[in-house]
Amino acid sequence: MARLMVLGLLMMKPMSGYEMQTYMQISETDKWAGILPGSIYHALKKMEKEQLVQIEAVEHTGHRAKAIYSITEQGREEMMNMLRQSLAQSSIELPTTFYTAVSFLHMLPTEMAVKAIDEQITLLQTGLASMKLGQQAKESYAPLPAYIALSFENMFEQYEIQLNYLHKLKDCLSDMQAQSAIEFPPVKDEQ
Repeated sequence: MARLMVLGLLMMKPMSGYEMQTYMQISETDKWAGILPGSIYHALKKMEKEQLVQIEAVEHTGHRAKAIYSITEQGREEMMNMLRQSLAQSSIELPTTFYTAVSFLHMLPTEMAVKAIDEQITLLQTGLASMKLGQQAKESYAPLPAYIALSFENMFEQYEIQLNYLHKLKDCLSDMQAQSAIEFPPVKDEQ
């Protein structure tokens, strides 16, 4: 993912690793793309060896030097291949660990299960708010192309779908707990 992001940013204009990192942090791209800050520099160094990017200039500010990278023709070809492959991959990844845990939910005391679900709800609400701030930050740079706005809309809907599911799951647990609290008369032994 870092390679695709770096090449994509360099297709827009030559940049330093710091500029890429700053752009990603301000627009919250680093969060939804799952790219760690240090991976930008690692990707740049590796792709420079592979001749996908090159140092276009070195800017000096005081005692610091900053390399400005640009994409090579070979890098443009790699970007197009990666872009095509990425768009062809399934865009749905199910939360398999979570669904596996739900399969055994009956083994966990209801209070513990509800607490864990509440923690995930909080995480998702925080993530959704962060994504919305990222959209606002991107819009502050320039108007978003329709396809980017559509991507944000889809991400927001994915968060809302999962939040809706978690609330329904909590309701289900509450219903199950209420039903188990009902005393049923003992079954008569037919002899």
